[in-house]
Amino acid sequence: MTTQGQRDPQPAGRRPDGRSERARRATRTLPAKALGWCVVVAVVAGGGWVVSRPHPGDWIPGLGPSSADATKTPPVVGNPLPPTDTDPEALTADRYFPAQRTIEMGGYKGKRNGARQGQDCAETLRARDVDPLHDTGCQGYVTVSFSGIDHPALLSSVTVLRFADDASAAKAAQALRAQENAAAALAFILPDTTAAPAPTAGAQQPRVEAVGHYLTVTASRLTETHSASPTAGASSPGVTAGASTAGQSAEQQIEAATRAVSYAAGAQFIWT
Repeated sequence: MTTQGQRDPQPAGRRPDGRSERARRATRTLPAKALGWCVVVAVVAGGGWVVSRPHPGDWIPGLGPSSADATKTPPVVGNPLPPTDTDPEALTADRYFPAQRTIEMGGYKGKRNGARQGQDCAETLRARDVDPLHDTGCQGYVTVSFSGIDHPALLSSVTVLRFADDASAAKAAQALRAQENAAAALAFILPDTTAAPAPTAGAQQPRVEAVGHYLTVTASRLTETHSASPTAGASSPGVTAGASTAGQSAEQQIEAATRAVSYAAGAQFIWT
């Protein structure tokens, strides 16, 4: 019972503003809970980006390469050229020529095999007594072997040389082109990274291209085999396999492979 003008008594736990202590605490914790959920969502989203970001050779994007691919990784011989102030990316075969990346251009399809890399550019020479790279300022190299996917007997070898500046790369390109037999100046590596025998007389000359402060030297050849070719059928002993694959002569196949591999190599360094 109350007298006139007296307010109703407040229930226990209720503040003068009419809100209970429990409601006040719940309202106060809402911003903290919202902030916590935002952090959780951000972490999950970030983790999802890291996991789902694809890498070359991933069997399922983001989950890493399969064990089968790992066992097929081509060999890489030598220590790579370390990063510099002007080139923050190390010059390595795996960085610029991933084993899982194929080359497809103008009917040519090729895959990467073994590779060599190092800081001593003289290692790319077939014979050190003839050094067209002397005094050119070459800083390092990577040499990569390619073979035709549909025509394994068609092999290519590309050497990438790094220089301090564009002028040095252009000077080295002129020195190589001036060689009487430029095809024999640099070593042609096989899929197992060993050097192939010197080319025969009349072999096609390599394609020499200066791309910025890099120089690419690409050559191709058909190897002799006694086994059956996937596209040309069985070959006779001593006969170059697939000499007329897809209606092309041996010279046309070699030119197409050299052009495709040279372009793919140079495209890596256009914006460097």
